[in-house]
Amino acid sequence: MFRSLHMKLVLIMLLLITSLMTVVGAFMMTSITSFYIDEFYQQVESVFGDSNPVNGAFVNDLRREAAQSGGLQVLQQMVETKAGDLGLNSNTRNYYILDGRTGAFLAGSDGESAFNSLPTTQNLLTARASIANGDSEVGDHSDVTANYMDVAIPITGGENAYIIYIYDNRDTVNSLNGQLFLIIVQALLVGLLISLLLSFLLSKTMIIPIERLTEGADRVAAGDFGKVIEVESSDEIGVLTTTFNDMAAVLRDTLEEVENERSKLDTLFLHMTDGVISFASDGSILTSNPAASQMLGREVSFYDYDALFGKELPFQQVMSLQRPDFVSRELTVGVRILELYLAPVSDGKDGGAMAVMHDITAQRKNEEMRKEFVANVSHELRTPLTNVRSYAETIRTTPDIPREMEEGFLDVIISEADRMTHIVQDLLTLSRLDSGRAEIKMARFPLLDAIDSVCRAVELEAQRRGHTLLRQYGGALPMIEGDRDRLEQVMMNVVGNAIKYTPDGGTIAVDAGMRGRKVWITVSDNGIGIPQQDRERIFDRFYRVDKARSRESGGTGLGLSIAREIVMRHHGAIALAPHEGPGTTIRISLPIRQREEARHD
Repeated sequence: MFRSLHMKLVLIMLLLITSLMTVVGAFMMTSITSFYIDEFYQQVESVFGDSNPVNGAFVNDLRREAAQSGGLQVLQQMVETKAGDLGLNSNTRNYYILDGRTGAFLAGSDGESAFNSLPTTQNLLTARASIANGDSEVGDHSDVTANYMDVAIPITGGENAYIIYIYDNRDTVNSLNGQLFLIIVQALLVGLLISLLLSFLLSKTMIIPIERLTEGADRVAAGDFGKVIEVESSDEIGVLTTTFNDMAAVLRDTLEEVENERSKLDTLFLHMTDGVISFASDGSILTSNPAASQMLGREVSFYDYDALFGKELPFQQVMSLQRPDFVSRELTVGVRILELYLAPVSDGKDGGAMAVMHDITAQRKNEEMRKEFVANVSHELRTPLTNVRSYAETIRTTPDIPREMEEGFLDVIISEADRMTHIVQDLLTLSRLDSGRAEIKMARFPLLDAIDSVCRAVELEAQRRGHTLLRQYGGALPMIEGDRDRLEQVMMNVVGNAIKYTPDGGTIAVDAGMRGRKVWITVSDNGIGIPQQDRERIFDRFYRVDKARSRESGGTGLGLSIAREIVMRHHGAIALAPHEGPGTTIRISLPIRQREEARHD
């Protein structure tokens, strides 16, 4: 019943009138009571108060007569002369003259029996205590909550002591309050009737436009935007009606735009080359495009998530992800290789999930062709052969070479032959790196010896080209943990590139040092350098800056990529370093000690 706005407005009006009349009535009744009490004490104060010289003389006269023999009758006569000023009457307000020490009734406007029926009040006790202490304190304490009003005035004269006691039973104020309450109730009933009628009129004035707005909202919800609600006023409801009409028009235009965009998305969805499937929260398929069915080789609308991808990843695990997280898997469907991405549509459990598939078959074939090319061109990495030839020619062209030097050259030739074998094996390892089967043999070795070994191996080639090979690592270097052969292969590749791509008569500088828990090696040259547009791709596999020059030098575009793979397996880094002037600087950074997992690779 009270859910209706009409009834709510009526109820509010009734409660408002009732509350207002209640507050006003309580305030008026309290004000009348306070006024009557204040009037009572002002009347007593006007007769017995000491502030007025006349009143003070009246009290002194009372005291003087109280000291005389037979003063009781005089006191009674004097009080009765002030009956009008005190407002005395036989029904509600009376006076009593009492014995000041015993409190016994002596005389009064009402009988002794009437006095004995009165309570012993605090004011009466105060006056008696005052006489007992030889004082003249008046008992005039006011208690709003009591059903009476009283004042006790002590009068002492000589050996005599009296108490003039004024007592009012408050029947007058109670009668006034009762009449006022009746008037308030009558006014309340009339006010409720008037407010009821006004509330009905007011509620109808407000509710009719709201009902029209409700009907309009129902039509809009049903998709009918044709009818416009008439605006019949310029108040807040009229403004609301105008705003509603504007909102309906904007909503109509927005829905039309959304429908157009949806048509475009549907067209794109149907003709896109990537497969897309959306799933409901229970794993059933909501939508899919033809590319998805083509990639999976079956009509996906006949299946659910578990039948399509349940073996790859449980559906609940996909739904437990939080956006923008996603998971990816690789699927093999016949001759196709698919890259699958799974992600939830929303963070809630009722939002469903989305699957996107990319056909990477061609990409995988290209990668396989490149891996095969690595195996086929490994014999073209001729840097070790060049060193072997240089030392062998030296031995042949120098008949009187010392035996000790000849044996050293032969050791270098054997070492370079072994190094060439290692390079071929590393090319095969590069293929195994992609499949996760690479072998890295970790052991501690002196880094200084490894760098010296590389520099000795390329020294003759550098001299043959007229280069100056500078060894700037004068300080002591620590023992490091790693695969020495592979790290020497990295350094050989970098130094060999510096020698090959620096014009004859150039300078190649090899430097090394230690910082914190890492060691670093830099190889700098003043050669042709690397163009800015090629610097980001210099470590990519098969990438060559100058293909013709690289081919003449025996390069295949694999050297730096092999070096990067080896360094990364040692949890290090290799990159181009800033270089002033012509040439290139490559910096290699390696940890002194490998992490625990690297020792078991």
